Amino acid sequence: MVSRFGAPRTELVDGPAGPLEILRTGHGRPSTLFVHGLAGSISTTRPYATAVPGTRTFMHLRGHGRSAVPSGPFGYADLAAEVWSVADRPDVRADRALGVSMGAGAILRGLTQEPHRFERVVLVLPATIDRPRSDTAMAALESLSERVSSGDRDAVVEHLVADQPAAVRADPAVRVWAEGQAEQLLSSGVEAALRLLPSQAPVPDRARLSEVTCPVLVLGQEGDDTHPAEVAEELADLLPDAVLHVAGSGGIMWEHRLETRELVGAFLAGQ
Repeated sequence: MVSRFGAPRTELVDGPAGPLEILRTGHGRPSTLFVHGLAGSISTTRPYATAVPGTRTFMHLRGHGRSAVPSGPFGYADLAAEVWSVADRPDVRADRALGVSMGAGAILRGLTQEPHRFERVVLVLPATIDRPRSDTAMAALESLSERVSSGDRDAVVEHLVADQPAAVRADPAVRVWAEGQAEQLLSSGVEAALRLLPSQAPVPDRARLSEVTCPVLVLGQEGDDTHPAEVAEELADLLPDAVLHVAGSGGIMWEHRLETRELVGAFLAGQ
């Protein structure tokens, strides 16, 4: 078990290309696996689990947190393999999954190979399906990569604050969050993911998504250039049993946090 002072106790488990950091809370069924976005973390996915019953497992994909940073190029197939390796562990046995942005892409990639793996899935702020991200998103992620590479904590904090909805940027809680997230990014190997993943798309053939027949909740938000609402709408149309919810501007986990928690909790509970 490993932890920082004041942080939840996590553990390192074997992954396909090296150790992966996970956190387990709760007990019983259902068992839900939570997967963060690019430059995200376990701490940024935990708020989605507030109203989710049963066992909750959170993971850091490669290059994030204390998970390994394998050498060489990688893509969504490698991330999906890491998600599946944790989901299939005897002490996890996840029957549900929630992924945010890159995490949603990793789950989608895995579902193109094993479409019936989960009983319920939540895809939060999908950034792309089968095409690379937009020029605007690419530029933002390139800027973050440069700031992380420079080791300039203040520059990373300012980028993270500016990336939040305009309506909440002045909220002191946003800056506190950004400062904590910057510390995690600067102590991880996330730079490789920031360089490699934005130019890639998670799904090689969108026709395969028609085989994903489990209920899927797709969550988008308006006014987000990095995660366009149109992508969430398009994805919901491709999945046979999808429910779409697009939040207004203001941040899906800022101004709309309570509503999002209730939606996710009820959906993953099977209600």
